[in-house]
Order: sequence, then structure tokens, then C-alpha cells
Amino acid sequence: MPTTTLPDDLILNPQDEVTIRQHLLLVSLGKHPADTAIEVGRLLAVHSRKWLENQEIIVSGRRIAYVGPIGSYRGTVKTRLKHPELSAVPGFGEVHKHIESTHLTPEFEAELVLPRGNTWTCEASHEFANVNGPKNTEFWQKARRAGSPLKVFIQPGSAVPPSAWEETGGYFGYDEQKQFLKDDLSVTSLDEVMDWPSVWDPENPGYPRMWGMIRATMEMRGVVEGHGSGLTDLHDISAFVAAGLSSDHEVWALDEAWDRLKLGLFVELRPFSYDVIMPGLIERGLEDWSNIAFTTDDRSASETLELGASDHNVRHAIHYGLAPEIAIQCATINPARHMRIDQWVGSITPGRYADIVLLDDVQSLSIKHVYADGQLVSERKKYTAPRTEIAWPDWATKSVNIGRRMSAADFAIPAEPGRTTMQAAVLRPFHWNEDFLVEEMPVENGLVQRKPDTTKWSVIDRYSGTGVLAKMFWTGCGPVDPDTALTCSVAHDSHNVWCIGSSDEAMAKAVNRLQEIDGGWVLVHKGEIVAEARLEVGGLMTARTAEDFDREMQAFYAAAGKVEWMYKPTALNLWKPGFPEFLKFATLSCSPWRWVLVAPSKLAPEGFVNVQTGETHKVVW
Repeated sequence: MPTTTLPDDLILNPQDEVTIRQHLLLVSLGKHPADTAIEVGRLLAVHSRKWLENQEIIVSGRRIAYVGPIGSYRGTVKTRLKHPELSAVPGFGEVHKHIESTHLTPEFEAELVLPRGNTWTCEASHEFANVNGPKNTEFWQKARRAGSPLKVFIQPGSAVPPSAWEETGGYFGYDEQKQFLKDDLSVTSLDEVMDWPSVWDPENPGYPRMWGMIRATMEMRGVVEGHGSGLTDLHDISAFVAAGLSSDHEVWALDEAWDRLKLGLFVELRPFSYDVIMPGLIERGLEDWSNIAFTTDDRSASETLELGASDHNVRHAIHYGLAPEIAIQCATINPARHMRIDQWVGSITPGRYADIVLLDDVQSLSIKHVYADGQLVSERKKYTAPRTEIAWPDWATKSVNIGRRMSAADFAIPAEPGRTTMQAAVLRPFHWNEDFLVEEMPVENGLVQRKPDTTKWSVIDRYSGTGVLAKMFWTGCGPVDPDTALTCSVAHDSHNVWCIGSSDEAMAKAVNRLQEIDGGWVLVHKGEIVAEARLEVGGLMTARTAEDFDREMQAFYAAAGKVEWMYKPTALNLWKPGFPEFLKFATLSCSPWRWVLVAPSKLAPEGFVNVQTGETHKVVW
């Protein structure tokens, strides 16, 4: 039978998919020759949770055509690869991950995570989408089109923009979401619906946009992902499920996980909660784990080098008592089924991509090799496949558009004429209280001054080119040292620029340098720039290896370690003393946040707004 010229099979589309399937069935029948046979000592059939002994995996192109006992395939094979001492499990998948939080572009993310078993990722895409929404799909497909073995399934973000009170570099509504799902099989869902007031409150200005995206996703048979942080009352959880939100990864406690499972939510567990949730679910006798998956969500390159990627999530679950076979299901078939992509990933079965993790010890999840797209890509933790080369264009690398140089006057807070003190609204990181704090601040030379236990906090618009910013006082966080400031272009989820400092001059110097390096981190200590870390792609990522970026971050941490930082713990205890890297999450405006500072916008011209109610307030009065 003549050889068929096949599509490259890198980007999924219906026409190519039919051609590939027509070819695969003929390879399965032995009527077309196969490319590779991968022989293994054991293979985990994840659908039945059973180990099959002495199996061969027949590969054609990037896909699996046949699986059976060694020697049973009746067709011809060009190459045989033998791993008789190893156990094969499917490539691990991320049901919900922000690759941007690794701070590596997708081609270097692949080099980091593939040797750790992660062969496919559902990219929760409201980070880069808020930087450049119109280019979001092109951005996430660029590495794959260039040959990267890591498969990225795109979840357009519901949080583009994050709330009705924010304006960013992207806007997704009904029309955009419907087109995403119509055009591309690799678009799976609506990323985490996290602006809960815009779901339940018809008076919320974000209500029409949010329900437009939900409607478009349902019309196109996509998955509507949820974000239920702070929802513990059964009525609230029931409303969340009734709205059509299918999942929740914001699960912190055992009862939260249990209640969500009872009410039909797909629960996506992050490793920090395994010590409580995993033994608890086992003790309560949970037998069916099919509605649970493991998720990384956010993990930096430095943390991944230290802990691992998806392999860490699985290994951690096994450590807390879960059977290895169930733990592997929670990182393979369970997330693939939930995202409705199990015809391509999640199992070692015909028609799926030939993504295979080879273990030399199952209990410790020790990875010897990884195959992706049918090709060997790793030896232990070393990536061995060819590097994917990408020259990122200006639309990706020139994203910090403040539009002008900043001065100390930009960060000053004027007082009312004749006043010697002013009342000031004060926040602290992760301030989820109903009301903001109020403190009396001194006035000097017509400007409101900070007190010793407060710092200045600002959010600068980096999209409009107008250089507008909002500023206020924060307590319990930031530098104690004089003329010191820290700035960053990673500010979940709007990713405007934030800056915290002890003087207006230091803040201006830090932000100006950040513009020059096209995003990342800048630290000014006692008036001098002492450290910086480049995130030149989208202001969120860098196009280099994890090891290279980690070296730069370790130098940054060392410089930051010489700064005296404020630390005032709260009951939630969500951060630690020292360098406040966590501030990149302190700009969130989703539940359970209430009062937040955003870049000035039409609905929040001074930037200080209660995102639950829409109430605005002056920062000083």
C-alpha cells in the first residue's frame, strides 16, 4: 500500500486529524509500516489501573497506533527500542497551569518540565492574554509550531481583564471566546472564572462580559473552569456549581475538598494542601478518585528546579498515602477526561500522542526517560532533544508601555492645603477584610508622608502609554531602609507594574530602570540600583534556560537579603519575613479580595476600589 504524506501533527485541526486517524488505523492493522516499537517491562493501563507485563507500543509519526504484548504486532516496524527493566506510564498533564509563573517562554518551559514527565499542559491563559490579548493564541502556539514536543492546550482567560475596574492589554468577551473555540481544537475551555461578583450579581458591570464568555464556551461544548476561593458555605458552593462552573483549584482544606466533591465539582489539588487533604480523603473512604486531578497552578523555574514539575505533585501525593496508580491517574487520564482532550493525551493507547514516562522505580516515581511525540527527549533530568529556536517579535518583547520617564513627583501624595495631618486608607498584603485600615499621616511641604511602619505602594499602567498611576500607603510590608524600592512587571492578573518603596525618588528610579529592561524585577537600595532580573517577554517570561534564569534570580535574592524588610504577620500567615516576592500576587482582584489598588481606569479613576461592591474611596482625606 503506498505511503501517505501526513500532516506535521503539531497543531490540532479537524481536517488534519481525519487524515492522521485514517493513516493510524491502517498502521494498527499492519497495512502501513510503523516507525517505532517501544518495548517496556510493564505498562500502566490507566483506565483500569492495572499493570500489563512485557508490552510494545507501536508508534507512527507522533502518535500511538497499537499497544499489546511484545511480538504481537503483525505489521512491520523500522526501529525497535527496548526498555525491559522500566515501567511505562502516560505523560503527565497539567489541568491548570500558568506557564508564565515559571517565568520561562514555552520553548524553555519544555526543556525544564519534559524530563520531569510533564508532556502536556492546559495553559490557564489570562497572564499573557492581559498583556497582549489579540496575540495570545499565536504566542502559545509559536513554540509548538517550531517543533517543541510540549503540547500546550489553551484556556482563554475569563479574567481578561480581571475585573470591570481594570483595563489591560486584552479584552475577551462572547465573540472572542466563541472564535477561539471554533478555530482551534487545542483551545479547550474558559479559564478559571474567578470574578465571582460578576457571575452572581447582575448589577456588576462585568456581568454581561462574564456571562457572554460562559455562554460562548457552552455553545461550543467547551469546559467552564472555576475559581472558588473563599466559598465555604454550601449555598455559595451550590450557586457556583449551578452557574455551570465545573471545577475548583482553590481548595485549601479537607472539608472544602469534600464538599466540592459531594456537589459534583472536579477538584484540582495543589501540593501545599496534600498533607491535610490526601490522608483525610483516604480516611473518609473515597473510592472513586476520577473527579480529582493534581495541578501546579503557579511555580517558578527556581522552585521547579528544586522540587520538580508534575512529577513533584504525583510524588507528593504518594508520600501522603495515595496509591501510586491512583496518583498517576490524577495526573494523566483524570485531567485529560475533564478537559475533553483524552482522545489525544492521558493514556498510552492508540490514537494518542506517544507521550511516555519510563520509571525505574514506581513508588518513588523515579524517572529514567521521557518520550514525547514518540521521540526520546530526556535522560534523567537532562533534556536531550534539539532546542526549539524562536526569535520573539516586538509584540512579545516590547510590552512595558508606560510612555514616559517617572519622577519622584509622580509618587507623591498631595495633602489638602493648610493641613498638618491627613487621614489615609491603608492596606497590607492579602487584606481580605471588609474594610480598609485608617491611619493619621503627617504632612510636610504639602505632601502626605509615610510613618515608620508604612511604605508607599503604587500601581502603574503599562498598556495605555499615558503613564498614569495609583498610589497609597501600605503597612507591614516593604523596605525599612531609606531610599529603597522594589518594582516588578508581574502583577497578577492585570500585570501592570507595581512598586513599593520608602522614598518617592527610589520608586521613580526603579520603575524607570524596569522600562529600560522591558520588564522583570528591579531593586533600588539606599538610592542605588543593586539588582535586576529580566523578564523581557511580556514582562512575565524570559527566553533562556531555567538554570540561567535561576542564577540571575539567586543573585537578586542575595542582594535583596541585604535589605531590611518590614514584616507584620497576620492570622492568615500567607507570607514570610524577608524579600517579599509574594507581592506579585498581592495585586489580585478576585474573590476573596475586597479593597484593592488598581491602575486608574474609567470606573476607578483613583484606583482604590472594593472589587466586591464597586465602591471607590479616596486614599487620603
